[in-house]
Amino acid sequence: MKKKNIIYSVIGIALLILIAGGLRYAFYQGYIRANYPSLEEYPVQGIDVSHHQGIIRWKDLDRRFVQFAFIKATEGGNHKDSLFHENWREAKKNNIPAGAYHFFTFCKEGDEQARNYIHYVPKDSIDLPPIIDLEYGGNCQEANRKEDIIQEIANYLEIIEDHYQQKAIIYTTNEFYKTYLLNKFMDNPIWIRDILSVPNLPDGRKWLFWQYTNRGRIEGIDSFVDLNAFVGSKEEFEVLLKSNKKEVLPTE
Repeated sequence: MKKKNIIYSVIGIALLILIAGGLRYAFYQGYIRANYPSLEEYPVQGIDVSHHQGIIRWKDLDRRFVQFAFIKATEGGNHKDSLFHENWREAKKNNIPAGAYHFFTFCKEGDEQARNYIHYVPKDSIDLPPIIDLEYGGNCQEANRKEDIIQEIANYLEIIEDHYQQKAIIYTTNEFYKTYLLNKFMDNPIWIRDILSVPNLPDGRKWLFWQYTNRGRIEGIDSFVDLNAFVGSKEEFEVLLKSNKKEVLPTE
């Protein structure tokens, strides 16, 4: 009996290891995920893309889940995404509202990065506000970072918002938000990354967009893609699009 119990225990442990490994593989490969925001609760959903997605077949995208697209334009002081113009053109061609984002690097001055974005993103064709991406992942080494990152971000935002005449959207992670953005830039809408649960910012601040997975799968894109949800209704999203085209920030 004791020998049988040992055998059963070994088999049970082996099965648990196999199941855990299978779940880990399925999660890593995007077959399962933690978040499944419904179209009933979040009727406006979209993607964010860059050259990492390769050539996208925009006409094949499922428009239930691609009602907007955030497209990478620039990074740092001089890098430009090689597929930005193609993605921008194809989004427009397929009537998908688009916004362009800049990956902000912590070792470059904010005004230099703002000029990089302005020179690359057409002022008269954006459907959604300009976006600044603030996160640790893929960023400068800590030893090379500017002394006052918040001031550099503020300089960037001031130039961008003066040029495009609207408040920029801030994309960020929970980690970066808690470290740098608590009670900062309160007039800027937040696009938050949370691949494990519905976002809940520590200072109670409301968010506008939610990146709910970084390993989404969708017809028309052959690699993983980030999937996002807008917090409001379709009507509220239309208001955002219309206000982006008509309203401007007050000038000094």
